[in-house]
Amino acid sequence: MSFRIVVLAKQVPDTRNVGKDAMKEDGTINRAALPAIYNPEDLNALEMAIQMKEKIEGAEIIVLTMGPGRAAEVVRESMYRGADGGFVVSDMKFAGADTLATSYTLSMALRKLAPFDVVLCGRQAIDGDTAQVGPQTAEKLALPQVTYAESLVSVDAKSVTIRRRLERGVETMKAPLPCLITVGSSAKECRPRHAVRVMTYKYAATPSEMAASTDERRKAKVAADKRLQIGEWTANDLAAEPERLGLAGSPTKVKKIDNVVLVHKEAKSMDTSDKSINELMQELLASHIIG
Repeated sequence: MSFRIVVLAKQVPDTRNVGKDAMKEDGTINRAALPAIYNPEDLNALEMAIQMKEKIEGAEIIVLTMGPGRAAEVVRESMYRGADGGFVVSDMKFAGADTLATSYTLSMALRKLAPFDVVLCGRQAIDGDTAQVGPQTAEKLALPQVTYAESLVSVDAKSVTIRRRLERGVETMKAPLPCLITVGSSAKECRPRHAVRVMTYKYAATPSEMAASTDERRKAKVAADKRLQIGEWTANDLAAEPERLGLAGSPTKVKKIDNVVLVHKEAKSMDTSDKSINELMQELLASHIIG
């Protein structure tokens, strides 16, 4: 049985280390000034993909990432944990893309990857927190979508059943395949790297990485083993419309980045007596926090 799972993963700047150089003058993020990490909720999505793979014999996981050449590290990291391969969508034409341009680019890459059975991605990326790319991509491909996924209930060749976490509780949904699923942070954390897989896939690379490499041993290994060959696509490879890419296709612009840290300033201790509760209610009413 052939069952193809695509995981949309993103290499993001570590927003815990935002400094004065985090923004460029054109309103885009200066990614070179920030450490790059695997977007946390995309790791949750990868774990759910691996769970699906374990339930369906012959299933494969392909990771698709959009970004600069260094984003290939996301594909390698995914392969260390259970993915079978991946593609990097990289082109200067994609630079400065907002959610609209990003979802268009990803939808074109998914069309090129088709056929697939299910697409998974994190609910949102920590460098934007919009939670829009997954749903927008699904809409562009006319795919059914399930958002805020928390756990996998079941999956077969025709449908997937997902438990999703909502603001006021949980909901179990069954969706036909193919579909797109966004996975939240309440889902199971991704398993760690597997030592054997690290040794197997540590030489995996894109054509651009091979062209820039002086490691002849690595070049020979990649040339001889298709499992180590990470795909690389440009805007031309996707047959994308230039006006819908990058800054040109982005109606929204980032004006400022702030690192917001919530600090606990004072605390109030109380017991569970009626008197203490009444005093608290009076204090909250007096300060207009409630009422």
